[in-house]
Amino acid sequence: MKKITVENITRIEGHGKIEIFLDQEGEVERAYYQIPRLRGFEKFCEGRAAEEMPRITPRICGGCSTAHHLASTKTLDDLFKVEPPSTARKIRELMYIASIAEYHLFHFFFLGGPDLIVGQSTPVKERNITGAIATIGMEARGKLVEIRKRLRGVIEAIGGRVIHPVCGLPGGVSKPVTEEERKAFIKAAENLVEFTVFVAFDLWENTVLKNKESLDLITGDIYKHKTYYIGLVDEANKLNFYDGRIRVVDPDGKEFATFTAQEYPDHIRQHVEPWTYIRFSYLKNPGWKGFVDGEESGVFRTGSLARLNAADGMATPLAQEYYDKMYETLGGKPAHNTLAFHWARLIEILYISERMLELVGDPELTSPEVIELPTETTAKGTGVVEAPEGTVFHRYETDEKGIVTGVNIISPTQNNAAALCMSIEKAAQSLIHKGDASDEVVNVIEMAVRAYGPCDA
Repeated sequence: MKKITVENITRIEGHGKIEIFLDQEGEVERAYYQIPRLRGFEKFCEGRAAEEMPRITPRICGGCSTAHHLASTKTLDDLFKVEPPSTARKIRELMYIASIAEYHLFHFFFLGGPDLIVGQSTPVKERNITGAIATIGMEARGKLVEIRKRLRGVIEAIGGRVIHPVCGLPGGVSKPVTEEERKAFIKAAENLVEFTVFVAFDLWENTVLKNKESLDLITGDIYKHKTYYIGLVDEANKLNFYDGRIRVVDPDGKEFATFTAQEYPDHIRQHVEPWTYIRFSYLKNPGWKGFVDGEESGVFRTGSLARLNAADGMATPLAQEYYDKMYETLGGKPAHNTLAFHWARLIEILYISERMLELVGDPELTSPEVIELPTETTAKGTGVVEAPEGTVFHRYETDEKGIVTGVNIISPTQNNAAALCMSIEKAAQSLIHKGDASDEVVNVIEMAVRAYGPCDA
């Protein structure tokens, strides 16, 4: 049996490996997505004071550091039974959605997006940020640099640092927003709206949707899987990144379950395999049935497209307009097209740009009431947010002194791990025949991974 190994998948956040096994005729028998090293965060967090967790867990991932910081901070809210003031919640959300927009732009132009922006007719070596810049032009490049700089300014002003922020405290945030900072945030939000409209309504339309080769890849069967989808939603079942209920829809788009962060252990389980360090999340009901899709399988997906599938719509008008257009093009909800994760990211940036304008225009944002001091401690706390690449869960257990005795962290990559393996295998079986695994073919298989944007958590 012949084996094809991709030691380092290009243009992803973490370190991933693909192994493809061919039969005697050179056809794909099995393919695997592997995380080749142990991280161990849950274990070495034991014995630490619970208050240290929001400073430790952001090191799990550079791309999702703000997500882990806030998931950990919300876990402390629950652990210490304290509700942050309204201003603190808005400050947290503002910083958080700015970080998601900044990362989505990074992923779209530097990591996964060039596969579609540059196009399949371009040589493999040019499908990267250099090729993307050549496609969008130098003026747009300058705007991209500027808007990412402004978004990082929002994150740093609130969080203290662009990467690994330190502002989250149980019951609130470490400092209020000044009026001068708010004015800078308004400019960042206005620029984000302008740039995102260009990317979503001009660049994507003209370079991807009007390119038959790219559109066929997005809408075709090579990357399609009918799975369950999960995501945070508000009271109206609209997308929310920071707060809300976890909603699950089945492969037909029907609501399967809704639950709070504290209830996630009743709905989500994890499976292990001997050939990788990553754990595979699945729904407790219907249960683990292996790496297969369909209603009888417990495999679910999370992330941008999954969030849109799980929600009933967007809470802002521009995002809703483009949301409707995407589903019209893809043939309705839910969309099972893996490469459409890139398209969904653009819709999420549109939503974030509009939501940022709402938040920075709120006079309460500069209120000094930014923390409610905790007065009690319980034995368990749970927090959840939507990271750029999917839902992230934190759950801590402590002793009577607030020292951590147990940790469960489920990253977006763990939630998508089973689907990742399925996507790689299906793409490999569709593209490799008679042992032909050229660089071009392997690159198209890697596209299945880049659509999810995994890390090695």
